[in-house]
Amino acid sequence: MTAVAETEANTIAYGVQGMSCGHCSAAVTEALTALPGVTAVEIDLPGKRALVTASVALEIAAVRDAIEDAGYQLV
Repeated sequence: MTAVAETEANTIAYGVQGMSCGHCSAAVTEALTALPGVTAVEIDLPGKRALVTASVALEIAAVRDAIEDAGYQLV
């Protein structure tokens, strides 16, 4: 018998300072999507936040590094 583990996707909103256009959204989306376990990223440009859905718990340091590598700041 094979055990199947159920995974729950969690969505967390992260504030991102410096986003102002579609190019910004694309850069942050690409950076966050590259993190292991991330299944979806939705950018709320007026709210200056990224909604990240992941199948695993994300380390805040990894999220911060990804956002900073894209040229923005986690707030």
